[in-house]
Amino acid sequence: MITDNIFQQFRDLIENSKQISLIAHPNPDGDALGSSLAMYHALHSFKNLRVIVPNSFPSFLEWMPGTDQIMIFDHQFRQAESFIKSSDLIICLDFNTLKRIDRIAPIIKASGAKCVLIDHHLEPDPDFDLAISNIHASSTSELVFDVIEKLGYLPQDIAAFSSCIYVGIMTDTGSFSYSCNHGRPYEITAFLVDKGLDVAHIHNLVYDTFSESRIRLLGHLLNKRMKVIPEYRAAFISLSMADQKKYNYQVGDSEGIVNYALSIQGIRLAAFFTEKPELVRVSLRSKGNLSVNLLARKYYHGGGHKNAAGGNSYNTIRKAEIEFRKILEENKVLLQNES
Repeated sequence: MITDNIFQQFRDLIENSKQISLIAHPNPDGDALGSSLAMYHALHSFKNLRVIVPNSFPSFLEWMPGTDQIMIFDHQFRQAESFIKSSDLIICLDFNTLKRIDRIAPIIKASGAKCVLIDHHLEPDPDFDLAISNIHASSTSELVFDVIEKLGYLPQDIAAFSSCIYVGIMTDTGSFSYSCNHGRPYEITAFLVDKGLDVAHIHNLVYDTFSESRIRLLGHLLNKRMKVIPEYRAAFISLSMADQKKYNYQVGDSEGIVNYALSIQGIRLAAFFTEKPELVRVSLRSKGNLSVNLLARKYYHGGGHKNAAGGNSYNTIRKAEIEFRKILEENKVLLQNES
């Protein structure tokens, strides 16, 4: 539960800070950018602050208001490091452990700044000076809206803030198809619509601006790279580096593809494997009470939500597929009984 005392502590930290770093997780998605940029729009009129992300974000999110103020750590290492070191408040959004942010983590720890977590993932680490955590929130963007509203920081010109909040909620709920079985995300959306938010336009910007190569990659993956394992009620899709090269893969092109495997009738567990030079990135999705968060923590050095989680396999992509089949065998009772 987020108490009034926690909100007051956060207000005091903001009011007493001179410079604030807003940090999102690697491979930032709509919620990571939406929550971070919404916080930026709420505070930038009276605070010196910047959003810092570890690496590049998808091109279909480049239109979001404030992306020109984002520092990409991989590309602007010295500037980002200097900004973090000179900040007296650091706000981490949409991830629950400093281990997620690799090279940025030791800079934060050495900065001496107060570090605040705003997040909705399970089992946040106790590394933070203050944690604003609600695992029942649909998204970190929903949580950021509630925090900003509670503190009285809703901006007068709310358009940019609204767009960012809505992108975060919309993308982290699959356009309100999961993780939103409570009223708050709808109440927030209704409030933003009353303030002028054009939801159809934003949906078009995020979901209807795909490149031809991305659509062809999707077709190839579904036709040639998807494997269905009915005896375990599971399916997986693999994206090799060769396929990435062939289809001119860009950051974000595989966003949401794992859900196609999960949408097959009878499938309760889906995995998506993305080959990297030194590892395989694993995305897991499930239905019902099957917790992929537990699977990600046990087998892939990762974590996340009950029905959406991820991690890494330190194998080749073919060995990762074999490894996944072994995981299915080890958990076959759970998978076969899951309803």
